[in-house]
Amino acid sequence: MADIYLASRSPRRRELLHQIGVRFETLLLRHEPRRPADVDESQQPSESAHVYVERIAREKAICGARVLVARSQVFRPVLAADTVVVLDGKVLGKPDSRAQAAQFLQRLGGRTHEVRTVVALVATPGPNVDPLMATSVSQVTMRSISEEEVERYCASNEPMDKAGAYAIQGRAAIFVERLEGSYSGVVGLPLAETASLLVRAGIRVP
Repeated sequence: MADIYLASRSPRRRELLHQIGVRFETLLLRHEPRRPADVDESQQPSESAHVYVERIAREKAICGARVLVARSQVFRPVLAADTVVVLDGKVLGKPDSRAQAAQFLQRLGGRTHEVRTVVALVATPGPNVDPLMATSVSQVTMRSISEEEVERYCASNEPMDKAGAYAIQGRAAIFVERLEGSYSGVVGLPLAETASLLVRAGIRVP
């Protein structure tokens, strides 16, 4: 039996939970892909990167808990997370085209940027839930990336569903010179912080 629900479609987050032996069930917030998203992930005009990522992680977890109630499913803690890549104080989200992915990579090349992942866990049911929260902040330094390398990487389609247009666990690993912080946090689910939240909620982590 699963210990928690994971409110995420990310295969990377599923792999990381499997890695530490957490039993979970994926909670899809919407059954019909063409339905509007349950959580609006747009950044507000005056919203800083850290406030933005915290808000989205919190809203995903709360939305997941509400979905359980609406579907009359047995309650288990709901885990959600959100990751942003931040350069010069600006969030580089998931690119909407190869051209934008190339722009992101050209900006990241030869620079150090921040990757911030927030984990939220709704541990108990109720109308006014207040998720447990944890934040992982890492600094990633990339070497200079040539236009040819950018073109080849974008042609692989790997950047297209990744914050900042790259996957450190994929081909983009060859661009990374240095990482200060949490590798799993850069992938999308910081395991130390996640395990700590689960233990606080009474869930044993092997």
